[in-house]
Amino acid sequence: MIEILNPTELTRARETGALVARVLHTLKGRSTVGTNLLDIDRWAKDLIAEADALSCYVDYAPSFGRGPFGHHICTAVNDAVLHGRPHDYALADGDLLTLDLAVSLGGVAADAAISFVVGDARPAESVAMIEVTERALAAGIAAARPGARVGDLSHAIGTVLGDAGYPINTEFGGHGIGSTMHQDPHVSNTGRPGRGYRLRPGLLLALEPWVMQDTAELVTDADGWTLRSATGCRTAHSEHTIAITDDGAEILTLPRSS
Repeated sequence: MIEILNPTELTRARETGALVARVLHTLKGRSTVGTNLLDIDRWAKDLIAEADALSCYVDYAPSFGRGPFGHHICTAVNDAVLHGRPHDYALADGDLLTLDLAVSLGGVAADAAISFVVGDARPAESVAMIEVTERALAAGIAAARPGARVGDLSHAIGTVLGDAGYPINTEFGGHGIGSTMHQDPHVSNTGRPGRGYRLRPGLLLALEPWVMQDTAELVTDADGWTLRSATGCRTAHSEHTIAITDDGAEILTLPRSS
């Protein structure tokens, strides 16, 4: 299913995106050395409830997961990259943490992810990998405009990731979003320009470049959800929800200045 939002729904999408950005900003500030992943999940639950919003994750049970996800945010540490299920783990100095959050407010969902290093340590390779996913995300957004095709976005993202030397996995990528979290079209993190669905104003997309340092192969954790690098290498993931407008792409999950 591909949804095209009307102006009223787009206004709601902006509100949802602002909430996602605000919650992620708050959680990043609270995620310090010694913070437990279960505390991050609890904080996310409380912040979502305070906004009268709904988590897109708690009851989420797709074919690639094992039963309902059962938590309010994805917390992926170091070699974990996607669908990181919160568990009893205290963050250490230098851990690479990804927070991935999707909520629904007023019947419209928004989805975003941030990766950052916890504490005072700054492992150069981790910082570089995070920056590459952020640059790839920016490239994908820059390519998004009415009349462009999904392949144009995939090509822009994949060019940045590939030029930086990272293997690219195509099992999971960006996606349409609207009244539900995951919709068509699929937006691969590499692709050929001029191919795929033609973008229209009112379309929402969640773009999410992610990489693993030295492999494109994923393995599933014993929890049935968390996806890790097959080699144990570190990973990074950046994501924004955007709206296609007459003027180009509007980033809905960009943090706003207070």
